[in-house]
This record gives sequence, C-alpha cells and structure tokens, in this order.
Amino acid sequence: MTTQPLLKVQDLRIEFPTRRGVLLAVDGVSFHIDPGEVLGVVGESGAGKSLTGSAVIGLLDPPGRIAAGAIHLEGQRIDNLPYEKMRRLRGARIGAIFQDPLTSLNPLYTVAEQLVETIRTHTDKSAAQARQHALSLLREVGIPAADQRIDHYPHQFSGGMRQRVVIALALCANPRLIIADEPTTALDISIQAQIIALLKRLCREHHTAVMLVTHDMGVIAETADRVAVMYAGRLVEVGPVHDVVRNPLHPYTKGLMGSIPTIGHTVERLTQIDGAMPRLTEIPTGCAFHPRCPQATDRCTRERPELMAAGTGQAACWLLDEAEAAHG
Repeated sequence: MTTQPLLKVQDLRIEFPTRRGVLLAVDGVSFHIDPGEVLGVVGESGAGKSLTGSAVIGLLDPPGRIAAGAIHLEGQRIDNLPYEKMRRLRGARIGAIFQDPLTSLNPLYTVAEQLVETIRTHTDKSAAQARQHALSLLREVGIPAADQRIDHYPHQFSGGMRQRVVIALALCANPRLIIADEPTTALDISIQAQIIALLKRLCREHHTAVMLVTHDMGVIAETADRVAVMYAGRLVEVGPVHDVVRNPLHPYTKGLMGSIPTIGHTVERLTQIDGAMPRLTEIPTGCAFHPRCPQATDRCTRERPELMAAGTGQAACWLLDEAEAAHG
C-alpha cells in the first residue's frame, strides 16, 4: 500500500514582475515529501530554494507571485487559499523555523506569552492548559530550567536557546509539516549539531515531515532522508541522501560534494566550481549550468534537460541520457 505524500509540489513557477520584464525565479519545480521524512533542499544563494519554501508556506514577498503549478498538503490544494485561511493553516498544519530566531520572536513579549498565544490560537486549550503545554514543549526542545525561563524575554536567551524556542513555537499546534529555512546557519558548530539532533528526534516522535532549506551540504548529509539539489531556479538532482553524497550524478552536485572536506582523506585541493550562478536576467539557454560545466556538450547549450531516472534518483543532465543510449 502506497502512502499519499504529505506535501506535493507540481510544476511550481515563481515570477517577479519588474520594469524590465518578468523574471522567472523558480521554473517548473516538482517534488514531494512523505510523512515523517526530511527532504533537504540545497543549492547556492539565489538558486530559488528559500523562495520555494516561502511559496509552500504562503509567505512570498510581493511582487513575487506563484505564476503556475500547484501545492497540495495532505491532498488539499493550498496555493490558492484566501489569505485568512492560509494564515490559520500556517500555524496549525505547517510550522516554520527561520535562520534568525529574532525574526520569529517578538522582543516585547515573554516566551510564555508568545507560546501561549500561539497554542490558544490554534487549539481550544484554556490559558492554564496552554501554559502547561508551552512548558512541556520547552522541556522537549531542551531548554534547561524551563519553569523559570518561560517568563524571560527573547533577548535573555543565547542564539542556540532562541532557536530552540522557535522550534517549540513551530511545534505548538503539532503541525504535519515544518519548513526549516537555514535553521542552523547563525549558530556555532556544536549548537548546530544539537539543533540537527533535535529536529531528527522530533520528526521521529511526532511523525512530522520537514523541508530543510540550506546551502550546507554537511547539515543535509546529517539530517535529510532525501536531497533535492537546485540550480538557477530548477531541480537538477533528487535522490536518497546517501546515494547523492556518495555518487552524485549531475556535474553541479559533483562540484558541491567535491568542495566538502572529509575526515581521513587528504587531498591536494578541494574541487571548485568555476564561475557563479547566473542572474535571473541572464539565465542561459539549454542547461543553465553549461557555462560552468567541464563536461558540457553542444546539446547542453541548446536543449534544456528535464529530470530523468538514474540509479535510485533523478538528474537533469544530457550526459545521463547519452550514457543510457551507449549502454542501450
């Protein structure tokens, strides 16, 4: 029996109208996340990964807009919901964890006030019940002396502790899906490891699905079940995280993996990908990666590849097509 994906994104296109014309920031992206699964979405800055997360949660900044495609949560289409319905859904069924905890926390209110208000907005608990629930959440995310700390203000917490409070806030209504956008970037390495372990445990225990957006391949390797690699607004590779890390298929993913130092392996130089991500106004024809790709052929400059099945995953690369033809 196949289970229905918790989140299904089909052919998502995100546009930004400008004076010089319409810029296409996310171009035909499709993926799914199963219940309890962590999907890592990785790529350089400007790849479109954060925009994709914002579209799922209904928080695209104007003038950005969804121009085409559909987003389904547990079978219900959510990208065309009225603002008020989406706002209610956002706290109840989708939680969010952002890079800077201070953008999610109001500095004028105590942690207790913010947690209790969120719980009462999305459940029918009384004030006393909501406070007890808030306390249990703070303990669950590892805030020491939660009974005292609950009445403190955000500025009285360290960065790592603030991020734990934000995770507690995201879990208030026991959401089915969490969008985590660079949740560990602003934290030092030991705190990062604790937050990653916490996210994994919460997924296991709450059976919550997580879309983890990051540029850090190390965080993805530690946390995700599957990984989706984005480049210039498109998906270039999707597959189980162990396979993508050990045997990347797309030349861009190979470059990303080659740039990570590994313990116990001494190399003269790490791989580097020459050049930079193209601007939205200058996305090349064919495969957008071809100007930076050491293996690009004439076909890569003319025709744009779609994702094609390869091994345990998929990649959008004509080299795979040619390899298949050679073996066929």
